Amino acid sequence: MLYKISFIILSFVVIACSSVQPVTRCDGPDLKISSNFENARVNDCKIVDGKIKLSITPENEPINDSPWYAFKITSTTEKEVEVSISYQGGHQRYTPKASQNRINWQPLKYRVRNNVLHFKVAVSPTPTFIAGQELITNKDYDIWMKSLAKQPNVRHYTLGQSTQLRDIGALEVTGEGDEWIVVLGRQHPPEVTGALALFPFVNNLIADSQLSARFMQRFNILIVPDLNPDGVALGNWRHNANGVDLNRDWKAFKQVESRLVRDKLKAITQSGGKIVFAVDFHSTKKDIFYTMPSDYGLNPPLLVESWLAELRETVSPFVIREQPGHNSDKGIFKQFIADEYGVHGITYEMGDNTDRAVIKKLAVVASDSLMQKMLTTTPSEFKGKSLK
Repeated sequence: MLYKISFIILSFVVIACSSVQPVTRCDGPDLKISSNFENARVNDCKIVDGKIKLSITPENEPINDSPWYAFKITSTTEKEVEVSISYQGGHQRYTPKASQNRINWQPLKYRVRNNVLHFKVAVSPTPTFIAGQELITNKDYDIWMKSLAKQPNVRHYTLGQSTQLRDIGALEVTGEGDEWIVVLGRQHPPEVTGALALFPFVNNLIADSQLSARFMQRFNILIVPDLNPDGVALGNWRHNANGVDLNRDWKAFKQVESRLVRDKLKAITQSGGKIVFAVDFHSTKKDIFYTMPSDYGLNPPLLVESWLAELRETVSPFVIREQPGHNSDKGIFKQFIADEYGVHGITYEMGDNTDRAVIKKLAVVASDSLMQKMLTTTPSEFKGKSLK
């Protein structure tokens, strides 16, 4: 199966945190391996008898078990080489993929033995990129946002800067009302299938259609698709440059990245706006929607339940898994939205290996269905908090 991406269309105890991921490279007689590009990660590299042996370690510990790797191989001749990747502090999660243009990705046959990933890949004088998922970099987000900002009522700007002073971009789509939808993404750097869902979801929200026109006339949209640009650039497994899981910081707000979004939402409500819904895109080992319980007192009470129920009927045989729950002390984004504004927040998780065409189709159907559901509500049904 060939994966193809169109970016425009489309309290931890820190043991050993480093804010800079060093470039790792090793050269053999006819092979060169390097991690000198954004989103790369290799911590140790050796070439032994023509075989490439790599080691991957996390940015700090403890950490979610999501070992990320990305590197490139150049050979003086066309040939097949054997690659092995050993994990320190984690276990195999992301299956290897190869690309020469970073747009078309070919999954590679592999095996895992004693927590070491083994595979073979064809290489040549043209660099071959190997990664656990497709590479979606900070530059890709910037290109995508600038392309959408060409549309009327869509503004692209810098929300602020990250820990390492990288720009955190945002899009605002302004309608005629005071109700706001929030779309968030890439809190966790390796969770690429979440990004592959966010792109078509947002594209469809602001598409040239009658439904989108009606939706954008009433609702405003704030989109922050790449909240952790440092983690993305460094090839981190989970954290920001300070070694913190951003999706556990929505209570303490110790990190600049989460504070920037919090302060933007405060500014919206202080100007008379109302936060009425939020969706946060992630990836995990299976497709699942983490929601707030229907009896949590949010408004409208059954909005998410009815939305997901409609999706079940529309996208069958794709399985819509819903897992309600609340974790008031963990600092999760959807919990913050529920407790601060009294409305629904949802964590939209796509499986690591879910078919990319299915991810896109589901995102379009999900955004259509959400727009229809929200347009059938009245402003008074969103009884969220307002600081006006």
